Amino acid sequence: MPPSLISKIETFRVPPRWLFVRVETADGIVGWGEGTLEGHTEAIEGAFHDLQRFVGTDADNIQDIWQTAFRGRFYRGGPVLMSALSGLDIALWDIKGKKLGVPIYQLLGGKVRDRIRVYGWIGGDDFAHLRAEAQRRKEQGFTAVKMNATDSLAWIDSPTVLDTAVRRLKDIRALGLDVGVDFHGRLHKGMAKQLAKLLETRGRG
Repeated sequence: MPPSLISKIETFRVPPRWLFVRVETADGIVGWGEGTLEGHTEAIEGAFHDLQRFVGTDADNIQDIWQTAFRGRFYRGGPVLMSALSGLDIALWDIKGKKLGVPIYQLLGGKVRDRIRVYGWIGGDDFAHLRAEAQRRKEQGFTAVKMNATDSLAWIDSPTVLDTAVRRLKDIRALGLDVGVDFHGRLHKGMAKQLAKLLETRGRG
């Protein structure tokens, strides 16, 4: 199999938080990956500046590129390098699959399911329109949604501030939807444990 030498590695910001990487080979194959590290986009772009050293390398040698990127500098690992390396790795597998004419999952041992359940994100910052957004997702065919649990709370807050979160969840479940709740770093451990207990006992609707 002739080599596919990497000719270009580029990154693209996609609002509000994503960073995608595009890898192109000299024989015209393009692979895409994602290297997002929320809140640290510039750091990831800096890591990709370093990963430019793989331009001219055979894109087929995915494992060699990964090991060299991970072990070839004095310091290893960390969220910045690993996020960038993840994006590059995904793009290289994309190239490999396109070159061989098979889905990537076939190269990784085959698929393990024919379908998967997904949820629709409905936000939660605009609580006034939460139910309408959930209804819209239901009409789109979703059977589950995910939402923010609360506004930002103090580390130790009054337990009563959690009651509205429970009511909102019950309102959405009343539409016949399953609900995933995202704390999004808005609750510290003590408050999160209290809310989880409330949702277990009162949020079933």
